[in-house]
Amino acid sequence: MLEGERRFARLLKEQGLNVTAEELLEARLIAQSLAYRALNVGGGVGEVRLSDIVERQLEMLGLPKALTDRRIDIEIAIEKASLFANGGLAMALRGQRQAGIRVIAVSDTALSSDRLSELLNHFHGPGLIDEVYSSAELLATKRSGRLFSAVLQAEKLSASRMLHIGDDALADHLAPHRMGIQTVHIPKGRLRHYMTQADAARSEAIRGIRRRLRPRAESIPALTDQRSFGHAVFGPIVAQFCLNIWLYARQAETQGATLLFCARGGIGIREAFERLLARLGLPLLMSRNNILVSRLVAARIALEARSPCVLDELEREFDKNSFADVAAFLGGRTYTLTQAWDKRFVAARFFDMLATEAGKEVAADVMQQNALFRRHLESIAGHHGRVILCDTGLYGSTQKLLAAGMPERHFETIQFARCNYKGLSEDHFPEVSGLVVEDNLYNPFKVETVILRYWHAIESLFEPAIPSVRQLRLQKDGNVEGNCGDISYGKVDATIGNPLLAGVLDYIDAIADGAQVMRDATTAWSRLKKAITNPTAFDMTALTVGLRSVDFGRSESVNVLNGPEQTGLSARLQSIKSHLWREAAIARDFPRLKSALLPALELAHIVRGVTASLQR
Repeated sequence: MLEGERRFARLLKEQGLNVTAEELLEARLIAQSLAYRALNVGGGVGEVRLSDIVERQLEMLGLPKALTDRRIDIEIAIEKASLFANGGLAMALRGQRQAGIRVIAVSDTALSSDRLSELLNHFHGPGLIDEVYSSAELLATKRSGRLFSAVLQAEKLSASRMLHIGDDALADHLAPHRMGIQTVHIPKGRLRHYMTQADAARSEAIRGIRRRLRPRAESIPALTDQRSFGHAVFGPIVAQFCLNIWLYARQAETQGATLLFCARGGIGIREAFERLLARLGLPLLMSRNNILVSRLVAARIALEARSPCVLDELEREFDKNSFADVAAFLGGRTYTLTQAWDKRFVAARFFDMLATEAGKEVAADVMQQNALFRRHLESIAGHHGRVILCDTGLYGSTQKLLAAGMPERHFETIQFARCNYKGLSEDHFPEVSGLVVEDNLYNPFKVETVILRYWHAIESLFEPAIPSVRQLRLQKDGNVEGNCGDISYGKVDATIGNPLLAGVLDYIDAIADGAQVMRDATTAWSRLKKAITNPTAFDMTALTVGLRSVDFGRSESVNVLNGPEQTGLSARLQSIKSHLWREAAIARDFPRLKSALLPALELAHIVRGVTASLQR
């Protein structure tokens, strides 16, 4: 693939277009990865086509789409030089054809049928295969069984009259066998399997080395305020995230879906996303709206369905509250309840409590709120069964709860990062994609995971100064509105009181193409890591977000940095654990010791990461 991009870079240079092979490769890999991710999360309906991947790669980099076929020509030329003919199989197939047996090729591939035929004819000459069927052309795969159905229809055959031979256990054996097709499974040899794994490991190692050779953070000019920090540091990082959203959505729109940006964080994300699409001229026909949702709203939906997953969330959030407290949060008002409701909340008993005479009033209010949410969802998502939620992250509770309560729709979430910080079940993780980070721990060798050290900076960056969605109400015009007001696109200025986001939008409004974003992002990530793990006084001023809402219907908040301890050294060291941004607490409270304490903390993270890897 890299050789193909090298040749393509030379072709581009001849036309006066200067893009490096490495930039082409990174764009190609991310376009390909997110296309397959969107396909698989959406149930595997359809297929990824190489022409689409290359077209998106070119659009990202601001290159003419007319060059798509030229790039695929290069791909095929390299395939011709890299592959070799299977002479023994060819002789066997010719023998079958001479005996009057029709021979067809059925392939799960991103290549079109004519490109596959071109490769076959290059190695074997014409006439080896009667017909070639490509999943990319028919938009159906062998692994889903839909490609076999299309082939049987085209060949006018019953399943029992076809024999299928291949090496993939699912696509070539299990899927067709379930349909009544006879199969012969010939798995790849163990040596070939190991060679493939070794090649993949070698490629990933090379990419890892290249990542570590990124430009140093010092290449960013001196920053003077939050807006300049937002422009230089968060600007490229957010633009990178928005490009990933676009790549995922471009594939999903071919499968039929709607994109919904979650209140509150999704409002800031959408502002950056729409600005990026407009600035780079990136096409996206998929319908998209902002959605009145929160973990509280989603919990009500799962509660009505009596899904056990809502109990996990409630237990984690309200383990120190009473049953009456939880009822008030979920129902949206204070109730006159029996004495039993004053006892400490135990999640396992909550469904039974709601079934009592006293609990029925709470359940009725929950159902009323749910009816309003369903009405709201219908108004913005319409008939689309596939709903893609876009949010900041991390665990994906909203998706998990909505999916449990509304199985008639397919909910999935794309977010900045995915992390199981809650230590709960990961059963829903296949439907949740961290488009920038997918890790449960900060890894000092993976620079993007630094945001897991101080996640509140990302949440604060995108969230506008409006309350979380707690209550829904029906307006006179028939529309549903929340306590946060009208959040439809363009109605909320997410930059008010948020100079970091204002700086991000300044950056997006000035970028030339995706290549610039990728170049700038490598430096920006290095600078952000330095700011979070070894902050200066300026970094702490730029990134300290103050009070953060506890949310889930509650008015309480927590401080990212507590006040400095006035007690002895030992007590101050112990208090570091109470801060949400520990590195900043160390830099503030131990100015003389920070040069020793911060490296020690980084070493502890390295040891923890290695230990976790060995345990896996």
